[in-house]
Amino acid sequence: MLAAKLLPAAALLSATLGILSCNPGGSKSPAYRDLNKNGKMDVYEDSSQSVDARVNDLLKQMTLEEKAGLLFINGARVNEDGSIDDKPGKGMFAFAPNALKLVQGQKMNHFNLWAVPAPEMLAKWYNGMQHYMQDSTRLGIPMTVASDPRNHFASNVFAMSAHSFSQWCEPLGLGAIGDSALTRRFADVSRREYLAVGIREALHPQIDLSTEPRWPRISGTFGEDAQLTARMAKAYILGYQGDKLDSNSVACMTKHFPGGGPQKEGLDPHFPFQKGQVYPGNNFKYHLIPFEAAFAAHTAAIMPYYGVPMGQTSENVGFSYNKDIITGLLRNTYHFDGVVCTDWGLVTDANMGAFVWPARAWGVENLSREDRVKKIIDAGVDQFGGENCPEIVVQLVKSGKLTEARIDSSARRLLRQKFELGLFDHPFVDESKVGQIVGNEKSMKEGEASQRRAMTLLKNDNKVLPLAPGKLKIYVRNVDSAVASKYGTVVSDPGKADIAILRLKTPYVPVNSPIMLAKMFHHGDLDFKGKEKDSILRLLSTAPTIVDIYLDRPAVIPEISAKAKGLLADFGASDAAVLDVIFGKDKPGGHLPIELPSSMDAVRAQKEDVPYDSKNPLYKFGFGLSY
Repeated sequence: MLAAKLLPAAALLSATLGILSCNPGGSKSPAYRDLNKNGKMDVYEDSSQSVDARVNDLLKQMTLEEKAGLLFINGARVNEDGSIDDKPGKGMFAFAPNALKLVQGQKMNHFNLWAVPAPEMLAKWYNGMQHYMQDSTRLGIPMTVASDPRNHFASNVFAMSAHSFSQWCEPLGLGAIGDSALTRRFADVSRREYLAVGIREALHPQIDLSTEPRWPRISGTFGEDAQLTARMAKAYILGYQGDKLDSNSVACMTKHFPGGGPQKEGLDPHFPFQKGQVYPGNNFKYHLIPFEAAFAAHTAAIMPYYGVPMGQTSENVGFSYNKDIITGLLRNTYHFDGVVCTDWGLVTDANMGAFVWPARAWGVENLSREDRVKKIIDAGVDQFGGENCPEIVVQLVKSGKLTEARIDSSARRLLRQKFELGLFDHPFVDESKVGQIVGNEKSMKEGEASQRRAMTLLKNDNKVLPLAPGKLKIYVRNVDSAVASKYGTVVSDPGKADIAILRLKTPYVPVNSPIMLAKMFHHGDLDFKGKEKDSILRLLSTAPTIVDIYLDRPAVIPEISAKAKGLLADFGASDAAVLDVIFGKDKPGGHLPIELPSSMDAVRAQKEDVPYDSKNPLYKFGFGLSY
């Protein structure tokens, strides 16, 4: 055993390096990191102790303020040079706070990242922060870093387009492929890339069912079928976490319980123009099926969505404020004892400079920030996403409105996850290996292969596809002509082309909102209109045309389908991937994970909570041809 007292020099070394491995007499003992700098090995510092014992020991040493800090996670800004000091930010997420200031001021140690610099600089920042947590905080509690998806094509407030990371088809494309083994392989590759730069929690998978075709978040789902989504969810979680959480895992925060798909008219509850989810088909339970699979795979955490489940519970309040949902359904019915974290920004209005984004306190808008925090905790939630106001929790306890024992129960879950992930024992990453792991050639090729395999052949008039490479004069629109020139002779006049190739994206109509971010969400009608539609149909009448359309939502394209010689859907694919499939180098392997409606009238008549129920769909769920 280690002696209770160590030499001052050793204690100084422990504060600097955080590691001691033998006692003064020379007998061997487990290596440990003297995180609280007291010159002895505490139970929580001893890797040979059980997780529960370590959690209990640490919790006894924590102040109320430190416990409250655990309960908050917010976005952090990463400097381009990987330094941790406070520097001005750039771009869309310049408003994100400096992590070091949140550690020092609010005693926080959970952060999520949006825009990040090169992976090597991200790893440098991560190690710098972990060194600060180890050396300069009282108990040396390590930081947990979380992220939204980084391995796809979508680029918006809830996903970052892949740059340095391997780029795979969207999750909707994984649903189109429908191969559990591939989905688990994707998650495993992404897990390795996340681990290399210090991301230890995935704010995904998104296992909502896309039963409302106008909803802007469909590309992040696996589609509208509960059983397909359940299969994909299980494989995805196992790929990131493994059979149990350990030092090789990335914890999954599965979202959005109990299913965020049934949005009224497809409007998203990030914004005050839509606050309630609707269930005209009385289909609430159908949306729970994927979460049951997530529980079976032992998802580490759950994130509820913003909306109010209208008419489903004893009070019409948002999911994270709703005790019937969090305690009654999630904790008591499903016996989930992992971390429950709110979606971002339920308590505090966000001043974005030119506009204010109201807190998503739907159903409790008139409550004070203090009462909102209390109601969320009373509902059974553990952590507040997108917030940094632990002082409110402290005040609620000191005023007797919450007990410290209740705070302990949430702190215990959050600490348990840090211990299970090995962060107390191995918090650092190897900066020298980042370039060998993130976006390496093998991972990139696997991602590119997924783009091709997910492509779904919807029409092949007279078996025009695949085209013969190198023999045709081709006209391209929305395709890089330099890439296209590798497959045929590119001409500028469609009237002189043997074949035209047209790439499209599902249409959308920006909402009229003072909140700039709302305009980035793809809301509204799904059909092409006016001059854009006329231009497309003119091309289809001028030359035999192969159309490829990116489906981030189910497009309404009956006239385009009728006139196209060939029609393909993609779920995130490069020009090269699309052309490889069109010219037969690869085969389309997808089947629609969402149905394509035949008209906007059919869209408006379908029920938001019911899958594949539009009248006379143009292409049914599961449809897909092959060569």
